[in-house]
Amino acid sequence: MALYVHKYGGSSVADAEKIVDVARRLADVHDAGHQVVTVVSAMGDTTDELIELAQTVAREPDPRELDLLLSTGELVSITLLSMALRNLGYDAISLSGAQAGIRTDNTFGKARISAVDPDRVRRELAAGRLVIVAGFQGLTPDEDITTLGRGGSDTTAVALAAALDADRCDIYTDVEGIYTADPRVVAGAQKLTDVGYEEMLELAAAGAKMHPRSIELGAVYNVPIYVASSFSTAPGTLIHATPDEENMEDRIKVTGIAYQTNVAKVTVQGVADQPGVAAALFEPLASAGISVDTIVQNTSADRTTTDISFTVATTDLARALKEIERLQPAVGAATIISDDTLASVSVVGSGMQNTPGYASRMFRILADGGINIDMITTSEIRISCIINQQRAHDAVRLLHEGFQLDLAS
Repeated sequence: MALYVHKYGGSSVADAEKIVDVARRLADVHDAGHQVVTVVSAMGDTTDELIELAQTVAREPDPRELDLLLSTGELVSITLLSMALRNLGYDAISLSGAQAGIRTDNTFGKARISAVDPDRVRRELAAGRLVIVAGFQGLTPDEDITTLGRGGSDTTAVALAAALDADRCDIYTDVEGIYTADPRVVAGAQKLTDVGYEEMLELAAAGAKMHPRSIELGAVYNVPIYVASSFSTAPGTLIHATPDEENMEDRIKVTGIAYQTNVAKVTVQGVADQPGVAAALFEPLASAGISVDTIVQNTSADRTTTDISFTVATTDLARALKEIERLQPAVGAATIISDDTLASVSVVGSGMQNTPGYASRMFRILADGGINIDMITTSEIRISCIINQQRAHDAVRLLHEGFQLDLAS
């Protein structure tokens, strides 16, 4: 008997009919003799609608109260799915994140899972039940409800799979797997049969479908993750550990092109060029829960001042500017400017490491397409360029064609 953890996103449970379809899918897994724990997101656009509702009564809703409000979306989904299964004649039980043993830190809105106590889930499985768990949420040491941020249900599912020592974690969504690029942007995007954790983590961090934290957990605990569509029976993509001895010369060097449009840049100009200034800027941002991505520092010719530019999510821009403006006198910044019209586009592939020419090829493709590069950041297997948001889709198509990913198998 195998144990699977399934996760169904908002589009998969958007209405009553889709919820019943998911119930039938889970019933088939149960009838095949397997145990299954299912993590569910809120229905459709419920989370966005709840945020809008909160903002009608408070311009900046209290983070604790907002998390408690948002957690109700998943509670609706899990109870309806459990009811649907019971209506089909199956014993099912729904559990909130807290009831399922999901423990988090105290960071409201972007909490991180600190531990998973799977005892309740194991007891329900032992009783022969299908267990339905609310994704995206957990419980702090102070017994407050937190949410895990966008994509948090993926993280919940992989964390549960790790804690339960599940055979696999299946992520069901509205696409049939992981592609060489977003198939809604690139008509010739190819579905990957499998991909390694390292490559998938870079793709996810650069804007691909999966949430990066879920891939990190999968890699640390060696949980195979299978990504497929809840609307078809087509084969999906397996994310797993790939052999270290794989011959890089025999594989495609670039695995995929990823992009994200939720990018804003902040430039702090005229800062004193001395030790401790960068720490003085970025430590408060980290304490405020604001993630910084690309960082570029340009020192003046006389080495007395420097300009520091960095990117954050557009949704974090207002808070980032508030923090930087508060710090402006302390760091002696002359001016602070921002730009929220940017996007990032990334080329990812483990075959790129130790092989020259990929950066120059990427830059040439973008240049020939008339796309200006604002900032550049790299890792061993990723090259990312910050560009104008309006050219993001053009850049993805050009790079996909330029690296011949339409020929991938």
